[in-house]
Amino acid sequence: MALVGRYNSLQVVKHTNFGLYLDGAQDGEILLPNRYIPKDIPSEDEDWLNVFIYLDSDDKLIATTEKPKVQVGEFASLKVVEVNSIGIFLDWGLPKDLLLPYSEEKRPLKAGDYCVVHVYLDKHTRRITATTRLDRYLDKVPANYTVGQEVDLLVAEETAMGFKAIINNKHWGLIHKNEVFKFLRSGKQEKGFIKEVRSDGNISLSLQPVGEQLSSSLNAKILGKLRENNGVLPVSDKSDPAVISNLFGVSKGNFKKAIGALYKQGQIVIHADRIELV
Repeated sequence: MALVGRYNSLQVVKHTNFGLYLDGAQDGEILLPNRYIPKDIPSEDEDWLNVFIYLDSDDKLIATTEKPKVQVGEFASLKVVEVNSIGIFLDWGLPKDLLLPYSEEKRPLKAGDYCVVHVYLDKHTRRITATTRLDRYLDKVPANYTVGQEVDLLVAEETAMGFKAIINNKHWGLIHKNEVFKFLRSGKQEKGFIKEVRSDGNISLSLQPVGEQLSSSLNAKILGKLRENNGVLPVSDKSDPAVISNLFGVSKGNFKKAIGALYKQGQIVIHADRIELV
């Protein structure tokens, strides 16, 4: 049976004037229209093609080699393209827009808005559907992260404490306000690091390496940039946080710790407007 809303590797069974038919096993033959037949990959009978399976406007299974922005079981930030009596329709990169039913809407949405959604397969209709009710799809398995581990983050929403983010498509985490040193918004994808996994299951996140990982990598980065710039950089512990973030991708606090350590080691001199190699 073909996995609807996912990529499938299917075998070509026959050619027609309007496309190829692929073997969908129990689902029968699935059409790959001519416009989606790859030019650079063999597609003769018995060849295998990697295709995305979804339902066309007549609710029939159809294949495409176009890449959607999200698959079933994943989270993504998508743009609202239409709101009508049926529901809310989202641009997910395919000709047929993705339905977000009104019952799965958490806040009122209008055309042009972006929203973070989970994509699932309706058990009764087999239709690919979106929901903004994310909690039911997260934290289902125990968190098995280590402090300092690099993870993929999808920023979901801003709260009084910081930004809630989805970790590796599996768990909720929180980027506390004091860890935010650059612009964030709902829907932004970031690389992050596990800062703490608490006994209550809550996970604290950082946008930069933590502990000794940060110290060693940041020190090396600062020294490297100094050498590239003839031993001088126009930045110091008095510099604007945005300037520091653009140069080194870290918070001002961590930058100050790093140059303080380099100064104590006798490797740099700190001036009001610059740092220099000794």
